[in-house]
Amino acid sequence: MGNKLGKLLLLVGLIMFQACAAQSHLVADELETVTKENLKYYLYYPEHYFDSEETFGLLLFLHGGGESGRALEEIKDTGPPKMLAEGKQFPFLILAPQNSHAKKWWNTEAVIQLLDSVTRMNRVDKNRIYLSGLSRGGSAAWELATQYPDKFAAMAVVCGMTPLPYAHWIDQEMPIWVFHGDQDDVIDVEESDKMVAKLRDMGHDVRYTRYKGVGHNAWDRAYTTDSLYTWLANQKRKH
Repeated sequence: MGNKLGKLLLLVGLIMFQACAAQSHLVADELETVTKENLKYYLYYPEHYFDSEETFGLLLFLHGGGESGRALEEIKDTGPPKMLAEGKQFPFLILAPQNSHAKKWWNTEAVIQLLDSVTRMNRVDKNRIYLSGLSRGGSAAWELATQYPDKFAAMAVVCGMTPLPYAHWIDQEMPIWVFHGDQDDVIDVEESDKMVAKLRDMGHDVRYTRYKGVGHNAWDRAYTTDSLYTWLANQKRKH
């Protein structure tokens, strides 16, 4: 009898121990984290910015992975910074930050902090802030459009990658222009095909330039399209 009772008590003890052990793996706690990002950037001012008191639009441009984690000078190799280096004039400010990590995605929260700081310290019309990016920067542009749907007046994306569910979070009032090469072997053109189709089905105002016979480098043609900048400059948030 004593032996049976001992075995029963041992069995009960094991069951209670296992129950307690299972519960001990789930612990509620919290930790306040701080993430710092050092963003170098170029800021372009229009020709007559310092001769007037008017407010101006601003284009936020995000470069691709090839310029990430390198010297700041290298972001002048593509997009609007390249055109600025060649003497092109624009009717709005251009903010071109650099992703300091060669192998990481853009820190979009840090980018927005930089954008807000530049906007606050300059004569920027908050209803005329434009967004554009290429490749990895184009993917970040899609992400920013979903995270901050009330921030931008228009967006131009060149060969970016984006999950289709993003379409549900993008402001339906924001015009979008998408560029992609149909021979892109880095980010498949279907990324843009599917996103554009989804957005159009949802009633969005989307332009789509699909270059025939062009690979991943669709940006040379996209960013030398003069009508792109006229189109951007004509956009303004309605609220």
